[in-house]
Amino acid sequence: MHSPCVARCGLNADDYCMGCFRHIDEIVIWSQATDQQKQQILDKLDDRKQLFMGDSNNKTLSRAQWLAAEKRINKR
Repeated sequence: MHSPCVARCGLNADDYCMGCFRHIDEIVIWSQATDQQKQQILDKLDDRKQLFMGDSNNKTLSRAQWLAAEKRINKR
């Protein structure tokens, strides 16, 4: 299953990418997620796109944010 990434990464204040509308945690786990998990993520994106209309990419996805998300996910 293909990633919804559109190479316009930028997080809003709640850590959702304004390019693909995934949460940082969903971006980090994508490569290890099952097809079912990926589909569950994809099913949320249209609603999020509508919810976040007008929001901006106010911060880029940094390596530190990525590592913090990995650490948070691994604690689950």
